[in-house]
Amino acid sequence: MNLTGSSIVAGRDLQGEGPAWRAVAAETGEPLGPQMHDASPEQVAQATRLSASVAREYRAIPPHRRAAFLDACAKEIEALGGDLINRAALESGLPPERLIGERGRTCGQLRMFADLIRSGDALGVRIDPPLPERLPLPRADLRLRKVPVGPVAVFGASNFPLAFSVAGGDTASALAAGCPVVVKAHPAHPGTSELVARAITRAAESTGMPAAVFSLLIGRSTAVGQALVRDPRIAAVGFTGSRAGGLALVEAANARPVPIPVHAEMSSVNPVIVLEGALADPQSTAHAYLASLTNGSGQFCTNPGLLLLPTGEKGDAFCERVANTLTHTAGQIMLTPEIAHAFTAGVQRWMTVDGVHVVAQGVPGPSSYAPAPVVLTCDAATYAAHEDLTAEVFGAAGLIVRWRDVQELAALMEHMEGQLTATLHGSDIDLATAEQLLPVLEERAGRILWGGWPTGVEVSHAMVHGGPWPATSTPTTTSVGTMAVERWLRPVCYQGFPDTLLPQELRTSNPLGVARYFDGQLVPRTQVVND
Repeated sequence: MNLTGSSIVAGRDLQGEGPAWRAVAAETGEPLGPQMHDASPEQVAQATRLSASVAREYRAIPPHRRAAFLDACAKEIEALGGDLINRAALESGLPPERLIGERGRTCGQLRMFADLIRSGDALGVRIDPPLPERLPLPRADLRLRKVPVGPVAVFGASNFPLAFSVAGGDTASALAAGCPVVVKAHPAHPGTSELVARAITRAAESTGMPAAVFSLLIGRSTAVGQALVRDPRIAAVGFTGSRAGGLALVEAANARPVPIPVHAEMSSVNPVIVLEGALADPQSTAHAYLASLTNGSGQFCTNPGLLLLPTGEKGDAFCERVANTLTHTAGQIMLTPEIAHAFTAGVQRWMTVDGVHVVAQGVPGPSSYAPAPVVLTCDAATYAAHEDLTAEVFGAAGLIVRWRDVQELAALMEHMEGQLTATLHGSDIDLATAEQLLPVLEERAGRILWGGWPTGVEVSHAMVHGGPWPATSTPTTTSVGTMAVERWLRPVCYQGFPDTLLPQELRTSNPLGVARYFDGQLVPRTQVVND
């Protein structure tokens, strides 16, 4: 399939006007075709202007038609077949098997959001009927639904070129909410982005959506993203990436005359707390830890970068098992040469701290951009005294912090930043300790695990992939799961309206058959046949 390297705005190719650049192969760093150019400020404005021009039209499209659009997006992405997998593997260095699974996740969440909007559950309908005889004051007729916020800017992530990118969770949930989307393609996989963007464009055309419901902007420099966030027609932003990148977008959004929310998922070290009872079998625990730490070269936002381990013989045995296994573990190709260089620099930064020691280091992989995985260790006092140790090193680098007693462990958790996840490993003898720690963990993380490992985020109704600042910029939301749609909706209350002027889901007859709260009581949805 031929690539053009162009932005795609409202269904049409748009060649950029910035300096020429090319994608690079993750394994070798060699440039890839085609040549491309960053979108100009005028072209960014064109994309947002067209997106805003169809916002009211798109939000008025019946839910079953928007659902058909999302289903068609999934079908078109699947139809790309090997072309998509091959290009994504070339640009990201990820193995084809992993990318095939990621494509399945991408299409699965598109279909999940299609089912959600068919159900009407995302509308959050509430009806408080009038109480004209109530004393001392009557109550008016009050009806609430959630409406789309408007055009959404989405930034693709480097580590998931499909599931957190052009057609990823941010785009799927925003389109489901009724918001047009303008995607800023990640410069690490622009060819992959173009392929998926063309699939979405075809899906929009085949299902009768306005062409400007989706646009893709190409840009290597930060100027394109900054212009997109500052544009007054953009109503909200979805971002997955580094803390520096997320904070820059938050700052730009807050500096606007009308600030907008930036739903940024940023850095997290995802602490894993190993309690005494979990060390009965140090071999299997160590093996599972390293499998999670090194999976995908450690390039997951839920990678267990920090492990809190008790001092003593059992903890020592765990570290020995880690060393025995990791010594023979080879590095994997990282997503970009820049990320590989940043990983090496981050590990060196940790190693220069007094009191930090190497538990084990693996061997480099088959490329100069496949650095060896590493696990380091220090005591709790050293960790608490050095801020450098608390920052994420993106990749297969783990820090084991040894704690002496529950009081020292609790103190570490009290001073920890917000995280995407926190994990407890223990047995029945640790239940009292776990109960003591849980209130702190609830304040520090969006997802708390008992056993298991944080890598692997289920796309489901109950999943929370978010957390307190600075793991995310909006701690009350999630970027994975059906609740993600709520980021792109806001509640509107209609008071005293005649039934004929109300949106269909608020009318007394409930022609859409959606679930509603009526006077505080849930009335389940009914089956409605859509024409």
